[in-house]
Amino acid sequence: MNLLAVAVGGALGSMARYLLTGVVVRLSGPMFPLGTFVVNAIGCFVFGALAGAASSRLSLSPEVRLFWFAGVLGGFTTFSSYAFESFALVREGQFLAASVNVLGQVVTGLIAVAAGYFATT
Repeated sequence: MNLLAVAVGGALGSMARYLLTGVVVRLSGPMFPLGTFVVNAIGCFVFGALAGAASSRLSLSPEVRLFWFAGVLGGFTTFSSYAFESFALVREGQFLAASVNVLGQVVTGLIAVAAGYFATT
């Protein structure tokens, strides 16, 4: 049952990531990996919000936790894409863009997790 929860959640999260990234890239263009950036920021916020709610007022079974945290949010956030896009920017000599991407996503992710957590506790 746990594997099914993770698998279904992962499929849903991956589809949502694909759709949202596509919309962001169409709106912003391909010069900067903004789609991945936006997906990671939203994923971090939702992770923090769900964790915050679960710690204070929302009771989640272990299966539901697996579905949301390992499944949906694991499929939705894109660390491997983020790492590869950052590497590609460095390889192309775009050191400023790579630095903005690496530092920006780490800082934005931490802020988004904290904002989501504190918004729900």
